[in-house]
Amino acid sequence: MVTDIVVILCTAAPVEASSMAQALVEQRIAACVNIVPVQSTYRWKGELCNDPEHLMIVKTTQAGADRAVAAIRAMHSAELPEIIVLPVIAGHAPYLDWVRHETGVS
Repeated sequence: MVTDIVVILCTAAPVEASSMAQALVEQRIAACVNIVPVQSTYRWKGELCNDPEHLMIVKTTQAGADRAVAAIRAMHSAELPEIIVLPVIAGHAPYLDWVRHETGVS
């Protein structure tokens, strides 16, 4: 059974991920953002790139997903940022309730 909670994956430059995460939580757009250093390999404008980035794992609600995507896009420096919204199909009920509470849903 799918819940009303979503996880948003977004990579960002190491220098901007922390401030983006803090803004999302302070504005109650997200309940929590985990930041994990990653190495990203991709092709951009015909060139092979291999860059250090930070992966932000953003927890919010489906109702807040559009707002989160818009906020991330507004803060992000990349021309085409990775922003992927994934449904949470199940989870620890008290944690999911906490996400709802922190984002103003409950």
